[in-house]
Amino acid sequence: MKLEYIKVGRVVNAHGIRGDLRVQPMGQPPDFLTQFRTLYLDGQPVHPESCRVHKSLVLLKLPGIEDMDSALAMKGKVLSIRRDDARLPEGVFFDDELLGLQVVDADTGDSLGELKEVLPYPAHNLYRVVGRREYLIPAVQDVFIVSTDLNANEMRVHMLEGLATDEN
Repeated sequence: MKLEYIKVGRVVNAHGIRGDLRVQPMGQPPDFLTQFRTLYLDGQPVHPESCRVHKSLVLLKLPGIEDMDSALAMKGKVLSIRRDDARLPEGVFFDDELLGLQVVDADTGDSLGELKEVLPYPAHNLYRVVGRREYLIPAVQDVFIVSTDLNANEMRVHMLEGLATDEN
């Protein structure tokens, strides 16, 4: 589903006493967040004064947040970007865009169900698909994922034995 806004990070804490925010990236590497001049917080545009990667987090300085108390008040807030501002390689999608897609077995044409959740794992994500059965499908392009068409609201996958969660 084509979305107007994409969630890209969550404020997890304050950093220091000058109002910097510690932001946990969502679905993308930390340096992805640093390329945007406009982020959206509660639907309102904000223009970061500084944005840098620190370990696996992003340290963000927003206007109007000048001390630790005001930074701590931001804890739990979600940062978004406009989808049209993001440039992803061909065939790469944000996790939020994939939710709700109808998943179809590319070999048989059978409907497997709806993509309900993207589960992050170190090697690759897993797609949790729920229909008559529940499936955990590795998000590996050209091995399990044959094609993804947001306009048609469909993902075609190559099924192998053992992907259903109730199989032994």
